[in-house]
Amino acid sequence: MLEVMSRNWWALLIRGIAAVLFGLAILFLWPGLVIQTLVWVFAVYAVVDGIFAIITGIQHRTHPNWWAVVLEGIISILAGIGAFLFPGLAVLTLLYIIAFWAVATGVLQIISAIQLRKEIDNEWMLILGGILSIIFGVLLVIFPESSIVTLLWLFGGLSIAWGIMLIILAFRVRNMGGTATTPTRTAA
Repeated sequence: MLEVMSRNWWALLIRGIAAVLFGLAILFLWPGLVIQTLVWVFAVYAVVDGIFAIITGIQHRTHPNWWAVVLEGIISILAGIGAFLFPGLAVLTLLYIIAFWAVATGVLQIISAIQLRKEIDNEWMLILGGILSIIFGVLLVIFPESSIVTLLWLFGGLSIAWGIMLIILAFRVRNMGGTATTPTRTAA
């Protein structure tokens, strides 16, 4: 899996850059967005992220748990389509769509990180991204009355953090293709 990831490190980089740009756009370019615009921006991001996750998963289909990345992509695309189809619904609906997406993709990111644990050190970045995503989704469900401004800041911050972690991971695996058969961890 590491060898394939190192050959396709650019897909992780694109996902990371897209997430950072999405977060920056929310926080600094359009802080006063109306909910309908946020729905469209989220929908586009979720679909793009889902497409690249599916591509990455399919490229790793020889790995036993490649399906987790594909499933993460499918969930992202479904969340994006749901947002496209129902843009006029109340803020609460958007909160629950985003909460479900965040929890589901966070769990699948942790599964992927656990599999990478056998091949590289410092997989904690992917695990941390998954944990942050789950926490974000749970907070949205617990506090649905949160204002749209709070959602913008939470979602923008999570997107930037997740994007940075993906960018770091992309550069980390870029040149590691030759070490895929040699584990980097040693038994204690």
